[in-house]
Amino acid sequence: MDVANLQIFVDVMRRGSFAAVARDRGVSPSSISRAIAALEAELGARLFQRSTRRIEATEAGQLYFARIEPVVDELERARTMAVDISDQPRGRLRITAPVSFGQLAIVPFLPELAAQYPDLSFELILSDSIDDLLAEHFDIALRLGPLQDSAFVASRLCDMRFVVCASPAYLDRQGAPQSLADMAGHDCLVFPMSGFDSRWRFRDAQGCITDVAVQARCAISNAQALKQCALAGMGLTLLPRWIVWRELQDGSLRSVLPDYDVSATDFDAAAWLLYPSRRYLPLKVRVFVDFLKEKFRGEQPWDVQQ
Repeated sequence: MDVANLQIFVDVMRRGSFAAVARDRGVSPSSISRAIAALEAELGARLFQRSTRRIEATEAGQLYFARIEPVVDELERARTMAVDISDQPRGRLRITAPVSFGQLAIVPFLPELAAQYPDLSFELILSDSIDDLLAEHFDIALRLGPLQDSAFVASRLCDMRFVVCASPAYLDRQGAPQSLADMAGHDCLVFPMSGFDSRWRFRDAQGCITDVAVQARCAISNAQALKQCALAGMGLTLLPRWIVWRELQDGSLRSVLPDYDVSATDFDAAAWLLYPSRRYLPLKVRVFVDFLKEKFRGEQPWDVQQ
């Protein structure tokens, strides 16, 4: 039995689409369809019901997947272990990260990583959606915020600290808030997400938390775009320090109510490294995790209070 066809079958079951698997592999959907047809012919059983709009696993397909998935995963694990016998990581490392964090905090390190490991290639998918690591064959993911319950291994990379800031032009025009009550009436630039778009949370030195309603003048789903609007004088915005620390340093943005810790949701937010919970962690993943942790060890420039 062709092991490649077995892997394609597992991928289709996980992704729920011939087209999605074809995109992942850089091939035509018809080649995926032919692989599944060949497997069905060999088994003498139909694995999927097909229509013009969707596919659905048959009962035979579901039973076969339950049995074959761990076997295919074990074959992949054995292949990885054989490759890892050498002390040098090789192959392709497939990574997913949030768009802005990836651009500002991960991409700058890639040249050094590539030079250190010449036999390792990288595929970095920048996306703010929560992708399925197994279904989309990611080796590792970076996630921001409070850690959600997960079946994957999670390792804390760095803390996430936030700041409310605005341009000097906006603050000169509207006045800088001197107290939480002064936030009322200010134009605010927010993420269009529940918990981010209607109130911000402030914590004083005694640990008292106050939720402050904000007036969302503009909602944008990208942190870099929110920063651009803040720089243009459109209002106050709540952003992670890692995205605005240079602007705070050069004065193009000013911190508002700096005596408070601030967050949209949770004060224990962090950047996390997430990878499949498997008995064997490939060498290429281990070296990437160790490399990033070394880079993020200790105080980062954005941790310095501006």
